[in-house]
Amino acid sequence: MTTDANSPDTNSTEAITLDEVVRSFPDGSGGRFRAVDSVSLSFARGEVTALLGPNGAGKTTLIDMMLGLNHPESGSVTVLGGSPKKAAQRGRIGALLQTGGLLPDLTVKETVQIIAALHVDPLPVGEVLATAGLTEIASRTVGKCSGGQQQRLKFALALLPSPEIIVLDEPTAGMDVSARHEFWDRMRITADAGTTVLFATHYLEEAEQFARRTVLMHHGRIIADGPTDEVRQQAGAAHVRVSWSPSSADLHAVPHVISHEIHGSTVTFRTDDADALARYLLTATEAHGITVRPATLEEAFMQLTAQATDPAPPEPSQYAAPETTQEATR
Repeated sequence: MTTDANSPDTNSTEAITLDEVVRSFPDGSGGRFRAVDSVSLSFARGEVTALLGPNGAGKTTLIDMMLGLNHPESGSVTVLGGSPKKAAQRGRIGALLQTGGLLPDLTVKETVQIIAALHVDPLPVGEVLATAGLTEIASRTVGKCSGGQQQRLKFALALLPSPEIIVLDEPTAGMDVSARHEFWDRMRITADAGTTVLFATHYLEEAEQFARRTVLMHHGRIIADGPTDEVRQQAGAAHVRVSWSPSSADLHAVPHVISHEIHGSTVTFRTDDADALARYLLTATEAHGITVRPATLEEAFMQLTAQATDPAPPEPSQYAAPETTQEATR
């Protein structure tokens, strides 16, 4: 049975707490598969967290339970000391989801005004339009807005009750590079004001640049959770590039090497100890022009999923580089 709390605790230091949450669905062959498998997490107030995972990892199911749109079969979900539904009803948690339509014949401003009328004490419509970067297109009908502009409109609607928590599910899907940068600039202002932000994304560099904490999901389970830099380091590797023309014996003697590639007079090492490797190359060889690059978050994700006990790791093509305009899919 679900054991969601029903009495809000305004003194709670945790924004969201999940305790051994399980949610499963029919698998089409008479059985069930666990979309969320015994997940326990907590998010502190004011924290900015990225939730990452390939298609089918369980991100959206987890988010739906935090918002009270779905319920766990077992375990508990608590939002600001009470139930997710109570937090949503009181406007203490807002969301920008991929699902949910907008009325195409209304203008941007009319849409915000109508939703504002549903809240007890909404922020001023003009303030919300400005925060979401919609002032200049306030009189445009929704049907004539681009996908990115409609996402910003959904963001404005999420801001109306001045929520303490904002949950974003693939918020920049469909946005071009410029629009994504503008969106995150505006989100950074919101986060700096003390709002708790939890976002799921396929754009891994967004997590690196914006999230202070990263949670990685794979087949319904948490496989890594911590400060984003530390999660990246869990890949256990960095890259050291040098100008050098070594012999086979020279390469065999180099310590702390996981693998290496040679292109002309440039050697790139993948290493588990970049400092020790760099010292060796500088003092014991004729290598020069050394550069060191830490593992990216994408490399960490691929490494961690490969190490997991589940089947094959996801393909890199599931993730879009932030320089492209590829639309992420769930």
